[in-house]
Amino acid sequence: MPATPLTHLPTREEAARWTAEQVVDLARERLALGCRFDAMKLEVEAMKHQLDWFRRQLFGQKSEKRLVDAHPHQMNLGELPVPDSSPPPPPAQDIAAHTRRARTTDYAAGDESAPFFDEARVPVETIAVPNPDAEGLTADQYEVIGEKTSFRLAQRPGSYVILKYVRPVIKRRDTQVISCPAAPRGVIEGSRADVSFIAGMLIDKFAYHLPFYRQHQRLGDTGITVSRPWLTQLGQHAIALIEPIFEAQFGSIRASRVKAMDETPIKAGRAGPGKLKAAYFWPVYGELDEVCFPFFESRRIEHVEQALGLTPVERGVLLSDGYTAYEHYTKKTGLTHAQCWAHTRRHLFEAKDAAPQVAAQALEFIGGLYAVEAHIREKKLSAAKKLDYRLMHAKPIVERFFAWVSQQFEAQGLLPSNPMTKALAYARERRFGLEVYLTDPDVPIDTNPLERALRAIPMGRRNWLFCWTELGARQVGIMQSLIVTCRLHDIDPYDYLVDVLQRVSQHPASRVHELTPRLWKQLFAGNPLRSPLHSPRP
Repeated sequence: MPATPLTHLPTREEAARWTAEQVVDLARERLALGCRFDAMKLEVEAMKHQLDWFRRQLFGQKSEKRLVDAHPHQMNLGELPVPDSSPPPPPAQDIAAHTRRARTTDYAAGDESAPFFDEARVPVETIAVPNPDAEGLTADQYEVIGEKTSFRLAQRPGSYVILKYVRPVIKRRDTQVISCPAAPRGVIEGSRADVSFIAGMLIDKFAYHLPFYRQHQRLGDTGITVSRPWLTQLGQHAIALIEPIFEAQFGSIRASRVKAMDETPIKAGRAGPGKLKAAYFWPVYGELDEVCFPFFESRRIEHVEQALGLTPVERGVLLSDGYTAYEHYTKKTGLTHAQCWAHTRRHLFEAKDAAPQVAAQALEFIGGLYAVEAHIREKKLSAAKKLDYRLMHAKPIVERFFAWVSQQFEAQGLLPSNPMTKALAYARERRFGLEVYLTDPDVPIDTNPLERALRAIPMGRRNWLFCWTELGARQVGIMQSLIVTCRLHDIDPYDYLVDVLQRVSQHPASRVHELTPRLWKQLFAGNPLRSPLHSPRP
């Protein structure tokens, strides 16, 4: 007969009437309930761990650094009296009221002498263009019968300026020939934008994450009337000019013996009404402090091959996190796969709530490894001395760490679903990759240089949120590659772009690699090309 569900404790008389079959059925039911209870308990613990992670991302500390308590007698900056040193407000100035006809065009084409700005609010600097036909002639040999004007939109960092080119129209008295010099050519044929404005616009968007629609609002607030599509088209043309430099820099990174790679998400391209596709940048960091952000439409394994190619560099090393795509690529190409200690530390740090004492011991081991690296940087050790120092001081710590990890698994004190168990398994499975840096002085301990370099992408996402098209995402990657590399080499991105936008169309294509930020600093930074806005004028 079927077992009756156990809803109350049976009396002695009821228990005496049970058959052996009923007892077995009730025991099975109890065992099943116990299994369900254990499964639900594990699920609740996993959900609590996820909830704690989300709370930390929103409100808590995300740094993995171990903070040292401040000295109890150390005062905070806010406790010190700070005198008010702000300058007095400038005196007010009355400006005469005026009425102007509303502009309906940005004058990107047509009559270039037509003003496209509010002359009462926008500063104008006049540049006189000499007439070459008047060279060598005295004042009585020709007369100025008129002049033509053309305007270029220029930019100083933080302000807009109009460059007014005055080109005299002359007539020679002896030949009666009328001539006028041509307007100076810009880096984009037929555009009203000076190279300084183009460079400033790109820096504002990609270095300071100011979208074009905000720049358009700022232009309007300063009295300059242009259209928003004009800014977008200007950016596209400019990025197309410097795309060969990006390709040359990417080639230099591919040739690096040691390189690091990661991936970061970006919304790009329409997936449907109101939806965007989930795509990825795959940033690659070379050993010469160069970084590129190639764009691919997914996180599939083959994108690593498409980015790095299948021709391995001799004794090449790829440093990455634990994503299986990199392991698959290194096995296929024969490269050495180095693993990142920072990602290992991150897994242990995020599991500290599940086993605080175990996490503290693990983080103490890894902290010792980073102390060794800090000493190497402080002493600026050469490659040979760095290798010896790592073998002498870091290798024993690594060996003790993995012996300790094995002890934790042998103790069987943690369940397989426990976050700390997963973190320890992550480290143990990647032991070979984590030990690569001990025997190769050119391999860093982690991918932190790349992590710092790719911050430009998540910082940008906070402002422009997504890329409307895949082409736009690729252009974001091109600009960020050059701007971030400029930062790595202490180059002002504005000065760099002003120079290369003028130089790239005249530079031999076979030597385009000379215009990458690293080589540009050596060859051209001492005497860069500048905008007429910054050129000395008589």
